[in-house]
Amino acid sequence: MANRTVQQAMSRQRGAGLIEVLVTVLILATSLLAMGALQNRSLQFNHSAYLRSQANLLAYDILDRVRINSDEFEAYSHDLGDDAPGGGDVTNADISDWLNAVAGTLPGGEGGIDCEDATWVCTVTIRWIDDDRLAAEIDEDAAQETTTFTYSTRVRAK
Repeated sequence: MANRTVQQAMSRQRGAGLIEVLVTVLILATSLLAMGALQNRSLQFNHSAYLRSQANLLAYDILDRVRINSDEFEAYSHDLGDDAPGGGDVTNADISDWLNAVAGTLPGGEGGIDCEDATWVCTVTIRWIDDDRLAAEIDEDAAQETTTFTYSTRVRAK
C-alpha cells in the first residue's frame, strides 16, 4: 500500500521538472539578451569617445600650425563648411592639410577656424556626423545629427 501511494505521488509530479527547466532557460535567455544590449551600448559610447579624442587631437594640430606660423595669424581664419583654400603658401597648405585630415578621420568631418587679431585668440570648431546606430534602427527616416567640438586658446601674448 505504501508502494502504491509513492507511485501515485510520482505520477502527479510528472512534467514539473520540464517546466522548471523551461523557466530557467527563459530567464537565462533574457539575461543574455540584456547583456548583449549592454555590450552594444558600451561599444557605441566607446566609439563616440574615440571620435571626440580624434577631434581634440585635430584641434591641437591646427593650433600648433598657427603658433608655428604666427606671423600669418589672420590668414588662418576659415569658415566651417567652406572648401579648402587653394594656393601654394604655407597658411593655405596648413588649412588644406588639416581639413583633409578632419574629413578623413571623422565621419562627415568639417572644420573651421576663427582667429581674432585683437586678442590673439583662435577658436577651432570641428563638426561630424553622429554614429548613432540605435536611433537609425528605431527610425530609418531620422536625419543624421551632428556633434560639434569647439576649442579656444590664446596663440600668443598680446
